[in-house]
Amino acid sequence: MVVRVGTFNLNNLFSRYNFSARVEAAPQSGGGITLEFDDDRDYKVRTFMGKLVKGKDARDTKAIANRIKNINVDVLAVQEVEHIEVLKTFNKEFLDGMYSHIALIEGNDRRFIDVGVLSKFPLGGITSYQAIVHPDDPAQRVFGRDLLRVEIMDQLRSKKLFSLYNTHLKSHLVPFFEDQVQGAINANARRKRQAEMISDIIFKAERPNSAFILTGDMNDPVESDHLAPMLEVDGNSLINGLQNPTETRAPKAESRGPGPQTPAWTYRHPVTGLPPEFKLYDHIWLSPSLATKMQGAFIDRRTKHGGDGSDHDPAWVELDV
Repeated sequence: MVVRVGTFNLNNLFSRYNFSARVEAAPQSGGGITLEFDDDRDYKVRTFMGKLVKGKDARDTKAIANRIKNINVDVLAVQEVEHIEVLKTFNKEFLDGMYSHIALIEGNDRRFIDVGVLSKFPLGGITSYQAIVHPDDPAQRVFGRDLLRVEIMDQLRSKKLFSLYNTHLKSHLVPFFEDQVQGAINANARRKRQAEMISDIIFKAERPNSAFILTGDMNDPVESDHLAPMLEVDGNSLINGLQNPTETRAPKAESRGPGPQTPAWTYRHPVTGLPPEFKLYDHIWLSPSLATKMQGAFIDRRTKHGGDGSDHDPAWVELDV
């Protein structure tokens, strides 16, 4: 049985509703209602670093939905989703309910972005590791978002096919009001601590011959020293599923520079005055026992330099399980 497993950063899949309020009484009819607020009402809006958090543009939402429909994977790890109701609504209204099983646990991010899973296969156990701390910094949760573990079951729920770990590691963004050099050092150190704890968590949760996948937006290329601790579990090296992927189409031609030199990239990073950089930020790592069952790897290539609905491209692998 071939199972297609992918990852896609949906780029701020937020709800179009931006306020919460205390309403004195709920409407008794089944129709819609309009709420108007005066200044003395008890309400609040979602903000981050002083800016309003807005719902994702409908055209961009439709664009990422079309990409998901086109790649048609069986299990999709997603990042940058506001909460599970947004993911359920997106699946129902934009994906025509193509995924029967959805998992998302509210994480730690102050920008309201979480990681989740869409699956055509039933789910078993669902575990959040958002409360884990690193021994070097025991006062702070190590994951800015979460590390979510989901068991993927066969259609009869008679056995587990594999475990899927989905995460979204610390970004390179340093707020403008912070020291940029020290901020970058801190971000890299945080990402490395996250990588160390991922290895420790998987070692404790999985057996040496277990079938599992580690995926998500790692915010660093596979060769990064900061991610190196994550790629070895109990002396066994994880296998890079996207080492030599097939692109669904050729990359869009660049006006500055030769363009990407390898198909293994999911993120195009503009650089002022220089050619853009092409990085594989979205990873799929396979346990040694599962890597022998991989039949192919793919990346859905964007048609616009800035991306089609997201600044990341979705990637996936095909496994004969």
